Amino acid sequence: MTSIWKNFHFDAAHWLPHVPEGHKCGRMHGHTYRVRVWCRGAIDDRGMIVDYAVIAQKVGSVIDRIDHRVLNEIPGLDNPTTEILAPWLFEQIKADLPELFRVEIAESATTGCVFEPDGD
Repeated sequence: MTSIWKNFHFDAAHWLPHVPEGHKCGRMHGHTYRVRVWCRGAIDDRGMIVDYAVIAQKVGSVIDRIDHRVLNEIPGLDNPTTEILAPWLFEQIKADLPELFRVEIAESATTGCVFEPDGD
């Protein structure tokens, strides 16, 4: 089995409603999020698992829905931690990109989350 990945990024604002009072993340702030999606499968007769252009189109359509938005206003992201955002992205992408098996998201150079569902 071979795996490939492709990187994306988007900018968005959010706040975390469940942090203690006075926590800096409880205030509205923004990040330039970096997303890496991973696909795996057998290599086909073109020498590919899935065309990177297809990945760009499928993932790009999801990224476009959250880029330059307030994440808390998007259904399912009322508490948009990276731990919530990574599986949310996975679910939004997986239906159109069945080769997807892992999503990584970073909100800074030092913090991020990896989501890879059990059984995949």
